[in-house]
Amino acid sequence: MTAEDIDIEGVGAAVRVRTEGDVEAESLAYLREKVGAVLGRPGLPPISGEVHLTRAAAHHVEFPWAAVAEIQMGADLVVVHAREASARELVDRLHDRLRGRMERARRRRNTARRTAAPPRGAAARSSSGSTRSPHPIRRGAGPVRSPFPAALMK
Repeated sequence: MTAEDIDIEGVGAAVRVRTEGDVEAESLAYLREKVGAVLGRPGLPPISGEVHLTRAAAHHVEFPWAAVAEIQMGADLVVVHAREASARELVDRLHDRLRGRMERARRRRNTARRTAAPPRGAAARSSSGSTRSPHPIRRGAGPVRSPFPAALMK
């Protein structure tokens, strides 16, 4: 098992890549490039974590390549799993899933900071000091009519 750090210029990201099994240098370089593209996006909070890349030793396995990314993005933990038949497909799938989950966590964080609207009528009471409802009752409109014919009501 080997471990290496991904260095991303201009971003305070400390992400460790761990490989297990027979992983080629080309696959590792492609993983660095794709994960670096996701983590290097502007507007993200401080990032740290690990990416585990594994190749199964058994040749009869249908999907010998597996990856798990555990990225701490600010206060959120983003976990992504992927399994594929080749290293390139695996890295592409990991890239897509990681980008989507990080974007979802970022959006969720932004919408959670919004303030809630005041309860109905609270704005009218607080601004003018009166207890008048913002939805006035129709007065003098006559009796309330039933939607059913009068013959059925008797």
